[in-house]
Amino acid sequence: MRVKLPDGVKDQVAHIKGGIHPDYNKNTHNSEPVTMPSPKTVRLPVSMHIGTACEPIVKVRDKVGLGQVIADSTSRISSPIHATVSGTVKSIREGDVTSSGSKVQIIEIESDGEMRPYEGLKVSEIRSKEDFIKAVRDSGVVGLGGAGFPTSAKLDTPPGITIDTLVVNGAECEPYITVDDYAMNNDIEPFFIGLTNTMKWLNIDRAIIGIEDNKVEAMENLLSYIKKDPALDINKNIDVVSFKAQYPQGAEKIIIYQTTGRKVPVGKLPHDVGVLVLNVNTLLEIGIFISTGMPLLTRLITVDGSAVRTPMNVLVPIGTSIAEVLDFVGLRENPSLVIMGGPMMGVAVSSLDKTIIKQNNALLALTQKDYSLADESECIRCAHCIDHCPMHLQPTSIMKALKKDEMDKVMDLQVMACIECGCCDYVCPAKIPLVHYMRSAKTKVRELGGHK
Repeated sequence: MRVKLPDGVKDQVAHIKGGIHPDYNKNTHNSEPVTMPSPKTVRLPVSMHIGTACEPIVKVRDKVGLGQVIADSTSRISSPIHATVSGTVKSIREGDVTSSGSKVQIIEIESDGEMRPYEGLKVSEIRSKEDFIKAVRDSGVVGLGGAGFPTSAKLDTPPGITIDTLVVNGAECEPYITVDDYAMNNDIEPFFIGLTNTMKWLNIDRAIIGIEDNKVEAMENLLSYIKKDPALDINKNIDVVSFKAQYPQGAEKIIIYQTTGRKVPVGKLPHDVGVLVLNVNTLLEIGIFISTGMPLLTRLITVDGSAVRTPMNVLVPIGTSIAEVLDFVGLRENPSLVIMGGPMMGVAVSSLDKTIIKQNNALLALTQKDYSLADESECIRCAHCIDHCPMHLQPTSIMKALKKDEMDKVMDLQVMACIECGCCDYVCPAKIPLVHYMRSAKTKVRELGGHK
């Protein structure tokens, strides 16, 4: 049963098949964020994004200011790295503090405790689309819903592509996480600065803010802001659209379909159907940079899980160790599993020495009562994975074809349409790690020159 929606909220235009209804555990809903003190040291990997890693442009013993660029790349698909404290570069070495565990260079900065802004920071002068895209790149903003794709590259569409709709992803369908919900309730002005500037400089006619129907307060606050100044013509083309609370409503292709009715074909991108999708906090950070000149230096993250004494949203300097964050929040007991992100698509960390990176939106410290690691058994042909797959795939058929190395069949079964949401794993009574097989199949297809 749908909840009563505020006047002015529009209903979705299309509905997905499948999906699941996990326990949401939104324990930190609208809780006032707590700011974590500046750490004594931060460790910043030179790659906190999809794409080309940056190269350090500072040396050991260099003095740096807050917001100073310390690593960069000439690649289009990249994002600069900024100092998140002021102080001295202590070391530059190889490590594995990224969420994927890949080896990258890490710049370690010892804080001077002053949080002294870099003297070269300034508000960007924006007079064209190119100026705007450069400003977004200078901000260091990447996809903050968890993907980490450089936002400036996403805005820089290929020649001949026309974007007519900006879809704002406010679904936040992963259990536990509440940072987008908080932004839509409390950081509305900078969010709309980012939103309206994106529409203006990219010449986008319409924006749709897609929100699950369990976030009525956010809908009310956004509508109130949109309506408060009718002189802003651009606001006439901003709609708030609601869809039912169900995972994975926030997946990019799904939210496009639900808000616009457009389907993104396998192997294609949202811009191929005239759509740009940006996360709420991505637009918020763009708005902050445009207004202040201060790049992305901190992340508001949800810290939760049964090992956590008091679940809370914490504003954390990027580069802070996970151990320090958990120590600041306080634990009931030592966690047996820590996840960067949500329980469905997050990444389990191998060491608490790893650090908070740009695309982190949550830390979950879990005890064994939160999860089970059951032994895999044979498929019982129940078809639950097929029934719940939002992309209409046949996960077990793909798995069996992969095991037999029947890659033509794997491709015919459209494995590249898999969004790795984890619904198949969640419902499988045989506890088969289907997402693992789907990822392996996709990797092999790419190696064979299939869809990217």
